Amino acid sequence: MDPALNRSLVFIGFMGAGKTTAARLAAELLGIPCADSDEMIEQSSGLTAAQHFAAHGEPAFRAAEEEAVLALLAGPPQVISLGGGSLGSAAVIEALEEHVTVLLDVDLDVAWERIQGSDRPLGQDRAGFEYLFREREFVYRELGDANLSSSDAAVIEAALPSLVAMAHGAAGTLRLLWAAGPGGGYPVWVGEGALTDAPWPLAEDSRRFVISDSNVAELYAGQVPQIAGLIEFEAGEQFKTLETAQTVWDALVEQQATRADHIVAVGGGVVGDLAGFCAASYQRGVPVVQVPTTLVAQVDSAFGGKTGVDLPQAKNYIGAYHQPAAVLVDPAKLATLPADELAAGYAEVVKTALIGGGLLWERVSEGEPVDEQIIRECARIKLAVVASDQRDSGPRQKLNLGHTIGHAIEAATGYSQLRHGEAISLGLLAALRISDAPELREQVERILANAGLPTSLPELDVEAVLAATSLDKKRLSGPVPFVCCSAPGEVHYGVEVEPALVRAAIEELAA
Repeated sequence: MDPALNRSLVFIGFMGAGKTTAARLAAELLGIPCADSDEMIEQSSGLTAAQHFAAHGEPAFRAAEEEAVLALLAGPPQVISLGGGSLGSAAVIEALEEHVTVLLDVDLDVAWERIQGSDRPLGQDRAGFEYLFREREFVYRELGDANLSSSDAAVIEAALPSLVAMAHGAAGTLRLLWAAGPGGGYPVWVGEGALTDAPWPLAEDSRRFVISDSNVAELYAGQVPQIAGLIEFEAGEQFKTLETAQTVWDALVEQQATRADHIVAVGGGVVGDLAGFCAASYQRGVPVVQVPTTLVAQVDSAFGGKTGVDLPQAKNYIGAYHQPAAVLVDPAKLATLPADELAAGYAEVVKTALIGGGLLWERVSEGEPVDEQIIRECARIKLAVVASDQRDSGPRQKLNLGHTIGHAIEAATGYSQLRHGEAISLGLLAALRISDAPELREQVERILANAGLPTSLPELDVEAVLAATSLDKKRLSGPVPFVCCSAPGEVHYGVEVEPALVRAAIEELAA
């Protein structure tokens, strides 16, 4: 990793995000200078931010801040930490275009807890603090070339090579989301040309074996640089089985793949799940790079390391957690998707918007078309949830909103009548009925219907769906726990639900 930067790495984020700590660590690891705009102001004026506010007011402080930041950005490339409010300056925003802006994400409650007892002038009142957080959120999201969900040392160290590659211009115009996890995590590159422009995450002497399906292989498999072998299977959920996995393992053996090599999964959710499972189990584990080519995969299934295959009785019943080495998301790949496949993927967008609330829900509820920003925001929300619960023992269960009954519908219909997203569309409506959120259910039903997704299934076998629901993987003992949503951004997991209410929700779909 070349420590000499062509552009500065500029850490931004809300107060309490850990920008100063992260920037100092990055600079230390690179052996280059680090500058902090707040410290510059204090050195030049002899006043802390709180004292400056008290003596001269916020406008004077912002003017001094703008001057300090512009001076830093005009200087030689280094690592820089900016004060949370410095992005209120149009001149600063313009100057940042020449550098790599690294957004350190922080949860509102975590940020508030971190600043308690400090003298931050804008952190004394919870209501004002929350208003400021929401007000700045959109600007941070727009400006972040890279998005890190943690300032932990392991994350900064693991992400640094990718950030340096961006500072050297090696990633083109791609955006980076960092998936925090075991070993520090992995990069998620988002943007047109991700498959060819993103820095490859594994060594050049690690051979690349592409796994794809009959729909995608001829379109995109050949775009993977330096392919050592291609393994193709029939497209469709009904082929996400142990039998297909066996053919993939056999092909890897035949092509003499070893633990020094890796798999590249090129396709939608079925390909990603099956190829990831084969990677997790082949020779007790080889790396996998996910290249999602469908909307459902780009906003959901390619991230988080859940892999597996279906049994006739239940979906994803055989599998393993196996985090990818990287995910390469190119929204331009969606151009070849049929309209009904795009619609199916949209169900996961709606689900994620219900979980995340905020800016994403605002756009989805207004019916805005899916673009790169929406895809990136969906991925960011999922990565943040997964980072808090890698093994699905707590908060990660929120991501199953609509999936308990949705998966049961898929199993009850033999994995062939509905696409995954179409079943999740029905499952979301059932979940909102169970959540006793009639107005939100009605709103979501309109959103789904406008996207071309089913909102009822008159021929649905209620008893078969109930039986399949009882086999849900979240069930440990007693009844199946449900994920409920009382309002966008207010999702609860592990909810015990009366059997009669579950039946009523499914019967409503069949009516």
